[in-house]
Amino acid sequence: MESDRPPHFKVILGSSSIARRSILTDMGYQFTLMAEAIVQRIPDDVEDKPTLLVTCDQVVVYEDAVREKPSSVVEAREYIRSYSKGHTATVSSVVVTNLNTGFRKGGVDRVEIYFNEISEEIIEKLIEEGMVLRVAGALLIEHPLILPCIKQVVGTTDSVMGLPKELTEKLMKEVLSTT
Repeated sequence: MESDRPPHFKVILGSSSIARRSILTDMGYQFTLMAEAIVQRIPDDVEDKPTLLVTCDQVVVYEDAVREKPSSVVEAREYIRSYSKGHTATVSSVVVTNLNTGFRKGGVDRVEIYFNEISEEIIEKLIEEGMVLRVAGALLIEHPLILPCIKQVVGTTDSVMGLPKELTEKLMKEVLSTT
Protein backbone atom coordinates (compact mmCIF):
# COMPACT_ATOMS: atom_id res chain seq x y z
CA MET A 1 0.00 0.00 0.00
CA GLU A 2 1.38 3.41 -0.95
CA SER A 3 1.30 5.78 1.99
CA ASP A 4 -0.09 9.29 1.66
CA ARG A 5 2.00 10.39 4.63
CA PRO A 6 5.12 12.46 4.07
CA PRO A 7 8.23 10.29 4.32
CA HIS A 8 9.78 12.43 7.06
CA PHE A 9 10.24 9.47 9.44
CA LYS A 10 10.57 5.72 9.39
CA VAL A 11 8.53 3.24 11.42
CA ILE A 12 9.55 -0.13 12.82
CA LEU A 13 6.75 -2.28 14.28
CA GLY A 14 7.90 -4.35 17.24
CA SER A 15 5.17 -6.95 16.84
CA SER A 16 4.48 -9.89 14.57
CA SER A 17 0.71 -9.59 15.05
CA ILE A 18 -1.18 -9.67 11.76
CA ALA A 19 -3.91 -7.46 13.27
CA ARG A 20 -1.38 -4.82 14.35
CA ARG A 21 0.27 -4.86 10.93
CA SER A 22 -3.13 -4.38 9.31
CA ILE A 23 -4.04 -1.48 11.63
CA LEU A 24 -0.72 0.32 11.04
CA THR A 25 -1.17 -0.14 7.28
CA ASP A 26 -4.74 1.20 7.54
CA MET A 27 -3.29 4.23 9.33
CA GLY A 28 -1.28 4.92 6.17
CA TYR A 29 2.18 3.95 7.37
CA GLN A 30 4.82 1.99 5.56
CA PHE A 31 6.91 0.13 8.11
CA THR A 32 9.45 -2.57 8.73
CA LEU A 33 8.88 -5.39 11.18
CA MET A 34 11.31 -5.56 14.10
CA ALA A 35 12.64 -8.99 13.06
CA GLU A 36 13.37 -7.67 9.55
CA ALA A 37 14.99 -4.52 10.95
CA ILE A 38 17.33 -6.60 13.10
CA VAL A 39 18.35 -8.83 10.20
CA GLN A 40 18.80 -5.87 7.84
CA ARG A 41 20.28 -3.66 10.56
CA ILE A 42 19.02 -0.14 10.84
CA PRO A 43 20.36 1.66 7.76
CA ASP A 44 23.18 4.20 7.99
CA ASP A 45 20.80 6.95 6.88
CA VAL A 46 18.99 6.64 10.23
CA GLU A 47 20.42 10.06 11.07
CA ASP A 48 18.67 11.57 8.02
CA LYS A 49 15.17 10.66 9.15
CA PRO A 50 13.81 9.94 12.59
CA THR A 51 13.09 6.23 13.08
CA LEU A 52 10.24 5.33 15.41
CA LEU A 53 9.93 1.94 17.08
CA VAL A 54 6.30 1.11 17.92
CA THR A 55 5.86 -1.64 20.50
CA CYS A 56 2.62 -2.81 22.01
CA ASP A 57 0.97 -5.45 24.14
CA GLN A 58 -2.49 -6.28 25.31
CA VAL A 59 -4.32 -8.21 27.99
CA VAL A 60 -7.95 -8.97 28.60
CA VAL A 61 -9.35 -8.19 32.04
CA TYR A 62 -12.27 -10.28 33.23
CA GLU A 63 -13.61 -9.89 36.78
CA ASP A 64 -10.34 -8.26 37.87
CA ALA A 65 -8.23 -11.16 36.52
CA VAL A 66 -5.73 -10.64 33.71
CA ARG A 67 -6.11 -13.02 30.77
CA GLU A 68 -3.34 -13.49 28.27
CA LYS A 69 -3.34 -16.04 25.44
CA PRO A 70 -5.09 -19.21 26.55
CA SER A 71 -2.74 -22.05 27.45
CA SER A 72 -5.10 -24.75 26.17
CA VAL A 73 -8.31 -25.44 24.28
CA VAL A 74 -10.02 -25.99 27.64
CA GLU A 75 -8.95 -22.56 28.86
CA ALA A 76 -10.01 -20.88 25.59
CA ARG A 77 -13.44 -22.50 25.81
CA GLU A 78 -13.76 -21.39 29.45
CA TYR A 79 -12.80 -17.81 28.55
CA ILE A 80 -15.32 -17.53 25.71
CA ARG A 81 -18.13 -19.11 27.75
CA SER A 82 -17.54 -16.61 30.53
CA TYR A 83 -18.13 -13.68 28.15
CA SER A 84 -21.62 -14.92 27.19
CA LYS A 85 -24.24 -12.44 28.48
CA GLY A 86 -21.48 -10.62 30.34
CA HIS A 87 -18.68 -8.20 29.74
CA THR A 88 -14.91 -7.94 29.70
CA ALA A 89 -12.30 -5.32 28.92
CA THR A 90 -9.09 -5.06 26.95
CA VAL A 91 -6.12 -3.00 28.07
CA SER A 92 -3.69 -2.16 25.28
CA SER A 93 -0.35 -0.52 25.88
CA VAL A 94 1.73 1.27 23.27
CA VAL A 95 5.27 2.60 23.59
CA VAL A 96 6.85 4.67 20.82
CA THR A 97 10.60 5.21 20.91
CA ASN A 98 12.52 7.66 18.74
CA LEU A 99 15.61 5.57 17.94
CA ASN A 100 17.57 8.69 16.97
CA THR A 101 17.12 10.46 20.30
CA GLY A 102 16.18 7.61 22.65
CA PHE A 103 13.09 9.60 23.74
CA ARG A 104 10.15 7.33 24.51
CA LYS A 105 6.49 7.83 25.37
CA GLY A 106 3.89 5.27 26.32
CA GLY A 107 0.24 5.04 27.14
CA VAL A 108 -2.66 2.66 27.66
CA ASP A 109 -6.15 2.37 26.23
CA ARG A 110 -9.01 0.44 27.82
CA VAL A 111 -12.11 -0.79 26.00
CA GLU A 112 -15.20 -2.38 27.55
CA ILE A 113 -17.01 -5.10 25.58
CA TYR A 114 -20.53 -6.29 26.42
CA PHE A 115 -21.90 -9.54 25.01
CA ASN A 116 -25.21 -11.12 24.19
CA GLU A 117 -25.38 -14.88 24.50
CA ILE A 118 -22.58 -16.84 22.81
CA SER A 119 -23.89 -20.27 21.86
CA GLU A 120 -21.96 -23.51 22.39
CA GLU A 121 -22.04 -24.00 18.62
CA ILE A 122 -20.22 -20.70 18.05
CA ILE A 123 -17.74 -21.46 20.81
CA GLU A 124 -16.92 -24.86 19.29
CA LYS A 125 -16.50 -23.38 15.79
CA LEU A 126 -14.13 -20.73 17.16
CA ILE A 127 -12.10 -23.37 19.01
CA GLU A 128 -11.99 -25.57 15.91
CA GLU A 129 -10.64 -22.69 13.78
CA GLY A 130 -7.89 -22.15 16.34
CA MET A 131 -7.37 -18.37 16.07
CA VAL A 132 -8.74 -17.81 19.58
CA LEU A 133 -5.79 -19.79 20.93
CA ARG A 134 -3.38 -17.13 19.65
CA VAL A 135 -4.95 -13.97 21.10
CA ALA A 136 -5.24 -12.49 24.58
CA GLY A 137 -8.28 -13.76 26.43
CA ALA A 138 -9.34 -15.85 23.39
CA LEU A 139 -11.10 -12.63 22.35
CA LEU A 140 -11.72 -11.86 18.67
CA ILE A 141 -14.58 -9.35 18.50
CA GLU A 142 -13.97 -8.73 14.79
CA HIS A 143 -14.59 -12.42 13.94
CA PRO A 144 -17.76 -12.95 11.85
CA LEU A 145 -19.04 -15.58 14.30
CA ILE A 146 -18.66 -13.25 17.30
CA LEU A 147 -19.88 -10.01 15.70
CA PRO A 148 -23.58 -10.89 16.17
CA CYS A 149 -22.86 -11.68 19.83
CA ILE A 150 -21.51 -8.20 20.57
CA LYS A 151 -24.02 -6.06 22.45
CA GLN A 152 -21.85 -2.95 22.86
CA VAL A 153 -18.24 -1.83 22.56
CA VAL A 154 -17.25 1.19 24.63
CA GLY A 155 -14.08 2.24 22.85
CA THR A 156 -12.58 1.35 19.50
CA THR A 157 -12.25 -1.96 17.69
CA ASP A 158 -8.65 -1.15 16.68
CA SER A 159 -7.76 -0.98 20.36
CA VAL A 160 -9.41 -4.35 21.02
CA MET A 161 -7.39 -5.74 18.10
CA GLY A 162 -4.19 -4.61 19.80
CA LEU A 163 -3.16 -1.22 18.39
CA PRO A 164 -5.24 1.83 19.36
CA LYS A 165 -4.89 4.22 16.42
CA GLU A 166 -5.54 7.46 18.27
CA LEU A 167 -3.09 6.67 21.07
CA THR A 168 -0.41 5.51 18.61
CA GLU A 169 -0.74 8.71 16.52
CA LYS A 170 -0.54 10.86 19.66
CA LEU A 171 2.59 9.10 20.92
CA MET A 172 4.28 9.32 17.49
CA LYS A 173 3.67 13.07 17.39
CA GLU A 174 4.99 13.50 20.92
CA VAL A 175 8.26 11.64 20.30
CA LEU A 176 8.78 13.42 16.98
CA SER A 177 8.28 16.83 18.59
CA THR A 178 11.38 16.27 20.73
CA THR A 179 13.77 16.01 17.75
